[in-house]
Amino acid sequence: MTVLSFSPSIPGLSALGKLDPKESEMIMEYFTTQVLLLKDKELLQKTVREEKKLLVENAKLKKDISDLKILLTEKQQKKKAKAATASKLTAPGSTASLSAPGTNPKPGRERDGRRRRGERKGRRERTKSESALEEEPRMDVSRLDLRIGRIVGVRYHPLAGALYVQEVDLGEPAPRTVVSALRHIPKEQLQGRLAVLLCNVRPCRVKGVVSTAMVLCGSAPNAHDNDNDDDAQVEFLEPPTNAVPGDRVTFYDYPGEPDRELSPREKVWEQILPDLQTDSRGVATYRGVGFEVRGKGLCRAPTLTNSSIK
Repeated sequence: MTVLSFSPSIPGLSALGKLDPKESEMIMEYFTTQVLLLKDKELLQKTVREEKKLLVENAKLKKDISDLKILLTEKQQKKKAKAATASKLTAPGSTASLSAPGTNPKPGRERDGRRRRGERKGRRERTKSESALEEEPRMDVSRLDLRIGRIVGVRYHPLAGALYVQEVDLGEPAPRTVVSALRHIPKEQLQGRLAVLLCNVRPCRVKGVVSTAMVLCGSAPNAHDNDNDDDAQVEFLEPPTNAVPGDRVTFYDYPGEPDRELSPREKVWEQILPDLQTDSRGVATYRGVGFEVRGKGLCRAPTLTNSSIK
């Protein structure tokens, strides 16, 4: 920018001398102001250009910093991966450290490695055996569904003279049919009485009649004929007097829910039966634990003590 300088040689300026002093002063002030404005404008334009240049440089620097960060992150990840690989190779007992190229594995380390592998295998086998033991079903009286029932109907079996066919109320929508060899007990004594029944036996056909439960009784051989089961003394297991049909018989030391149906293949009833007997007071027990109707009392045989239960 060219700054104007006032010289008497500039055309028209010589006329300023002919003007009134006030007018000349005003004209000079005007030109001075214009010159200052032009200087400010030039400075502003220069500032804008520098600002644009700085913005471009700033953007470039930001991009360079971002690229450097990415490069640094990749290098750190590679370094960590190498360190992890090195630690695996140098870990005691590792197969990689024992078989590294250019090195001869020491017999002591090899023995340690085999010993550790043997210990791990032993732990796995013990864990498997313990799991198998835990998965084995329990074999105790809690698997039996023993309930109180009331005999509401008795008739002779049409095809077997030694059998009764009984209808038993077990607190279910309909009575169950039970076939039992209790013909030595008068029919009138069975009608309406309470009994203990095994209710989760698989239904079976007895001489053409399907039996869906089994009556439990105390049994003792007669003194004059110990080898004849048909002539044994048999008594119903009597529930507590305030028991009602459907009450479940439980065992204090053997909690748990009964099987839905006993599997003949497992022979659950056959394995539990030898531990069922009456004690010296006639109380029906399993391994010394009484047949209990919770909150109501114990089941017992009227006169048979220390006898088996069938």
